Amino acid sequence: MTLPRPPEVACPACATPGSGRFCANCGASLEGAACAGCEAALTPGAKFCHRCGRPAGATPAPGTLTAQPPVHGGSIASSLPWIVAAIALVTLLAFFAGNAFNSKRGGSLDAPQNALPQAGLDDRGMTGAQRAEGAIRGPDISQLSPQERAERLFDRVMILNSQGKTDSVQFFAPMAISAYEMLAPMTADHRYDMGRIAEVAGVLTLARAQADTILRGNSSHLLGLILAARIATLTNDDTARKGFENRLLAAHQAETAKRLAEYTRHEDDIRNAIATASSARGAVR
Repeated sequence: MTLPRPPEVACPACATPGSGRFCANCGASLEGAACAGCEAALTPGAKFCHRCGRPAGATPAPGTLTAQPPVHGGSIASSLPWIVAAIALVTLLAFFAGNAFNSKRGGSLDAPQNALPQAGLDDRGMTGAQRAEGAIRGPDISQLSPQERAERLFDRVMILNSQGKTDSVQFFAPMAISAYEMLAPMTADHRYDMGRIAEVAGVLTLARAQADTILRGNSSHLLGLILAARIATLTNDDTARKGFENRLLAAHQAETAKRLAEYTRHEDDIRNAIATASSARGAVR
């Protein structure tokens, strides 16, 4: 009895018919042969690919695209933690660089901003329509008198101080003080303004000097007493503060009757100081 011969398979490499596991002509594997064109698995003994019809032993034509082995993502996945770490490091460096830059410029960074025209301060003389449109222009300094320039700076410093913008106060205070020092002769009103600017800027020696000068000219001058009481409060001198406040209350009516221009200009300061002094006296009683 003769055993049937195993079917011959065309070698996928050299197309030589053969059987067994390897090609007798070139040694290529005959098991698990794949189409050279589409890489579909060939049935043992097949002479043509059942998917694309290419001869089993044919080689790919030049320029023919064949399936590529899958690309493993291991290298990308292994690099991902390093990429994330690099991004985090760059972000952290940018954060610290920004903080360092801001610390050099100051806490509130508002001096340059407030050097621009401000509503309520630089819109004097404008019509209501112009204010509504926001058409605020900076003042023409050349058209202002020395006193007007000084008063404009005083108003700006006081507004900034009320807004808590200490950087801007320190920025404008030296200019304002210089503007008042250029006025001659300096009146009690001028000295009070300069003293208040020095007070909010923390130059208490200069502020006290203005109060002393005002009171040497008139020991009952309300603005001199108010400024002196404020300086005493800031220096924690309660005895001096009480003395100035008592003098303020005693002189209030007589001085107010004089209707001095500076009293009218600073009537809010006078009203607040009288209220504070009266409250302190009532608390003592």
